[in-house]
Amino acid sequence: MPNSFDPQNPPFDRLTPQEMEALRQALDIGYFRPGQTILGQQAAADSLFIVIKGAVEERDADELIALLGPKDSFDSHALVQGQSRHAFVAREETLCYLLPRDVALNLIKANPRFGAFFYLDLSRKLDAMARDEEDSRIGTLMRARIADMPLSPAAFIDAADTIETAGHTMSQIDSNALFVRDGDRVGIVTGMNLSKATVLQRKPIDTPIGTICHYDVISLRPDDFVYSALILMTKTNKRRIAIHDGTHYVGILDDIGLLGFLAGNAQLVAGRIERAAGLSDLTVAAREIGEQVRILRRQGLKVEVIAEIISDLNRRLFAKLFDMVAPPEIRGAACLAVMGSEGRGEQTLRTDQDNALILAHPVEAAILDRFRADFTTALEGFGFEPCPGNVMVRNPIWSQTVDEYGTMFRRWVALPEPETHMDVAILYDAVAVAGNAQLLADVKAGLVEAVRGRSAFMVHFARATEAFPMPIGFFNNLLTPDGKGDAVDLKKGGIFPIVHGIRSMALERGLAETNTAQRIQRIVEAGTFSRDFGRDLTQALYLLMTFRLDAQLAAAGAATALVRPDMLSSTQRDVLREALGVVKQLRDIVRRHFNLGAF
Repeated sequence: MPNSFDPQNPPFDRLTPQEMEALRQALDIGYFRPGQTILGQQAAADSLFIVIKGAVEERDADELIALLGPKDSFDSHALVQGQSRHAFVAREETLCYLLPRDVALNLIKANPRFGAFFYLDLSRKLDAMARDEEDSRIGTLMRARIADMPLSPAAFIDAADTIETAGHTMSQIDSNALFVRDGDRVGIVTGMNLSKATVLQRKPIDTPIGTICHYDVISLRPDDFVYSALILMTKTNKRRIAIHDGTHYVGILDDIGLLGFLAGNAQLVAGRIERAAGLSDLTVAAREIGEQVRILRRQGLKVEVIAEIISDLNRRLFAKLFDMVAPPEIRGAACLAVMGSEGRGEQTLRTDQDNALILAHPVEAAILDRFRADFTTALEGFGFEPCPGNVMVRNPIWSQTVDEYGTMFRRWVALPEPETHMDVAILYDAVAVAGNAQLLADVKAGLVEAVRGRSAFMVHFARATEAFPMPIGFFNNLLTPDGKGDAVDLKKGGIFPIVHGIRSMALERGLAETNTAQRIQRIVEAGTFSRDFGRDLTQALYLLMTFRLDAQLAAAGAATALVRPDMLSSTQRDVLREALGVVKQLRDIVRRHFNLGAF
């Protein structure tokens, strides 16, 4: 019985102690020479193989599909279905645990959570993985530190200062609570205390603040756990806790901040945008939108839900900015659109600007130039970097009349270039956020009409699906022999092929939807994809987006953050391989559909 078997290696961590003992009793160890076929293609499997040491190539005929390393297992398909889809060959001297097929099947039957790992469709595997993450999410959240939470500033006022002074100070620092210093004593006064004193108790506004504050201050340290704050608030029936680092008060934690940390406060951000009176208010709201991504992901929300929430907040932000800076000549005769991932509703972390202005008729040059500059400068102040490709309102190409856009489309189609293909793609993803939305609808109708029946254009347009190497190719280095993993760019090799492949098929059909998942659904309804493949394709997109978002958050929001497979669990690597396999299937479908091999 191999006592060195790791019971924490997914999916074996889902087994009960009794099931794990049965597994240990049944395990054997196999040795395989370099180049030896461990399991042939279309062959039946007598065992489930778990790599102990070495590297195993997964091959589809002569094509290398994946490279498996320590703790990876294979082949679930052969185990459940009776034959392997691919061959597995030892790249070097390799040791594997061998779990007899009958024992593995009994464990799968007895333990649905363990068995989910062996399901054939990606969707069911992802559902099972999500349930496992849900089990640990609340504990992880509550073990966060108070230092991770938003605090009100530690602003002090003297006990002899007046109610009026306290009110002005709260307004200046945008806080609803202040520390009050009275000799050696420290208290807290809140906006509610001020309201009760002046409205209910009829106290004059020159009343000393020390007479209405509370000196029974409770405190915690920045490195205390979040659950400590929740417990302390509950026990003491207090809505605020002072945070003290051992030397100084560093802030105030209130119940709204705590609940916002635990449950998110996107609705509060939306309200701030609607109430904004100037650009400074919108700047604060824009910063809070960025913070929401980390909060929502920490809560365990699915990436598609996060993207929907953040997209809605960003669109509100853009619309409010448009109302603030657009002069009447533009506000009443134009449409502001966002494009790219923002238009598809698939952006999470803020990247660069992708926006356009559609005019109903020409606007005086000086007025238009001033708006272009003001709008773009404001977005830069919000943290939206200028687009490297200059796809922004500031660029005259992206702030034209409907007729001028139509002329530009016809030129693009007649003289196609790689740059114009991407311009078409960006605009096809556009969504109106302010002004007259019909103008964008007219422009997109003109775009669809311009490419209708242009098979040569569509072939060149769809070819961008193959612009980047498939991440399956990266699996040559997924796990090197020493167990390390190379970084993988899931955006270029996984997300983009799905987005653009589906976009190409949607444009060919003139679909109005911009969101990739919605486009997939429409294509399924048209009979081009099976429902199972459409579901797996959508799940593959969301999985890749999730891995990329987590990598970005770990890299402090870096837009180009790469995913390191060696940092993933074996279960995560397994579903990642399957997701990339689905991407490969889509690329093959796009290649056949547009006959890319003939050009």
